[in-house]
Amino acid sequence: MTDKIIVSLDLNDLQKIKKLVNDLDGLVQYYKVGPIPFIYFGLDLIRFLKDRGLKVMLDMKYHDIPNTVARACEGAMELGVDCITLHTSGGFSMLEEAVKATLMVSDIKEIPRPKLLGVTVLTSIDEAYFKDLFGDIQRSLEEQVVFFAQLARSAGLDGVVASPQEVTHIRKACGKDLLIVTPGIRPAHSLVESDDQARVMTPKEAVKAGVDYMVIGRPIVKAASPKEAAEKILQEIEDGLRTNA
Repeated sequence: MTDKIIVSLDLNDLQKIKKLVNDLDGLVQYYKVGPIPFIYFGLDLIRFLKDRGLKVMLDMKYHDIPNTVARACEGAMELGVDCITLHTSGGFSMLEEAVKATLMVSDIKEIPRPKLLGVTVLTSIDEAYFKDLFGDIQRSLEEQVVFFAQLARSAGLDGVVASPQEVTHIRKACGKDLLIVTPGIRPAHSLVESDDQARVMTPKEAVKAGVDYMVIGRPIVKAASPKEAAEKILQEIEDGLRTNA
């Protein structure tokens, strides 16, 4: 159950990050390292996490020409990360080259291949904003997310990042084997507002919808007691799993 939470380390203070990880020892096994902590601490942070036997989601959301993204994925493998994110809007060729590159490096160097996750539509975007961005696009936001999920699956990615509100539709279109990682999780007990997240759901609702992993940041990181906040979230997840049983 504890492996369903990925805590987002969007902080620019390494000592605070280390204290947070220590406080969550035994409760959280997976951490997300995005642009903010990576720019500040890079290898030092990843080594700190890996030396403790923890998993790392490198959330740089690669989006570039296919060769550049493939080489970036190869470099990320040298860091020993467990998961890498790419923007599905980069297209099939970009996604496929990333898959080929990671398979090749894994085979040649005999190192584990990280999971590749395709970012669909950011959870900060709602339907109105989506229409403003893309104008006369025929698909709804939900349909676009499913389209991107199908694209990721066809390119050989292991999973996608999407809001919890689209999980059931992705499952219907892509089946049970595609991993679904969801940000936009706001616990029922949390006092943290949704902030820039437009499409949100509680942990219990997300589990019932069929989420594999939940990326949670502020409700834990900003809590007076991160440990207590994580324990309450895990209880919500357990309640959801029990309801599904």
